[in-house]
Amino acid sequence: MRLISLDVLRGLTVAGMILVNSAAGMKYGAEADVAPILLHVSWDGLTLADLVFPGFLTMVGIAIPFSLRPGGDPQTARILTRAGRLLLLGFLLSNLYWFQSFASGEWRLFGVLQRIGLVYAACALLFLSCGPRVRIGLIVAILALYWPLALLPSLDGLATDIWVRGHNFIASVDRVLLGTHLYVQGPEGYDPEGILGTLPAIAQGLIGVAIGELLIRRQGAATRQLAMAGAAMLAVGGAWSLAFPIVKDIWSSSFVLVTSGVTVLALAALHHLLDREGRKSGIAATAMLAFGANAIAAYTLHQVTAGMVTWDLFLTPFRATREALGDPLASLIPVLFYMIFIWAAMEWLRRKRWFIKI
Repeated sequence: MRLISLDVLRGLTVAGMILVNSAAGMKYGAEADVAPILLHVSWDGLTLADLVFPGFLTMVGIAIPFSLRPGGDPQTARILTRAGRLLLLGFLLSNLYWFQSFASGEWRLFGVLQRIGLVYAACALLFLSCGPRVRIGLIVAILALYWPLALLPSLDGLATDIWVRGHNFIASVDRVLLGTHLYVQGPEGYDPEGILGTLPAIAQGLIGVAIGELLIRRQGAATRQLAMAGAAMLAVGGAWSLAFPIVKDIWSSSFVLVTSGVTVLALAALHHLLDREGRKSGIAATAMLAFGANAIAAYTLHQVTAGMVTWDLFLTPFRATREALGDPLASLIPVLFYMIFIWAAMEWLRRKRWFIKI
């Protein structure tokens, strides 16, 4: 069973990652006044930029029931091997500048692909070893217990205030165990893909597993069920955020529910549009299949070539139009050209039927 909506949404999340990372490159590399919606919030809150990574993790979970079979042949070695490759690739990509020059700064242990690898391994193994009720119980337990865990006194004595950046137990664990080589520097620093934040990220992946099982169980249109599940998570997460704020950098429980809800609602819409018999994908959806078919390859190529967006070749149209269009709009021109470059490479792979598996 294969749903076009899953591939298209995966492609949209990868394209979104490249978009927001490139927008940040324009802000810090070309000093452009980028639209705030394309930049991560400093602490609590949510923008488009904050939706793409959790959306991808949800998709990782959704894909697991389609690719694995509970009670089948032992697949643990294959799962752990794939997770190991993701961890290794993520470590290499997170430390490209450090490998180039050890004097350039501290190395980083965690990162985007490392979190994807850990979440994939945990969710895949739990899918094979536990039933749906146990996994739902784990989701509830992780999200419920993560809240008081975040409010514990910081290990390094920093005053605890969940509404202030870095002033919480989760961030303090990174400071104590990872030392000074932190993604967010300073005495209030932490790694936004740090140690304890992996736990609610696993819960997010397990939510995806439950959605994947729903799609398989229905064996037909599941738009209403997806929409109801997405709306329920969005409502509960939004209400919870009044006490436990939506914070991507520690992957707060409200953040998990809100972003999972948005992702599932998007999937419901795509499922309704694309998965009905006789429906055609359309140009936009077909274009996203290139990113979705080779998601990790697209992200890796982006990480290696991210500096291209601030090349003079790409910045020339930005400089020529920024006065007339304004920075927020003009800064999208080099980003668009760069994304077309990544898309063209992935579309070439798709047409060759070359699918790079990590």
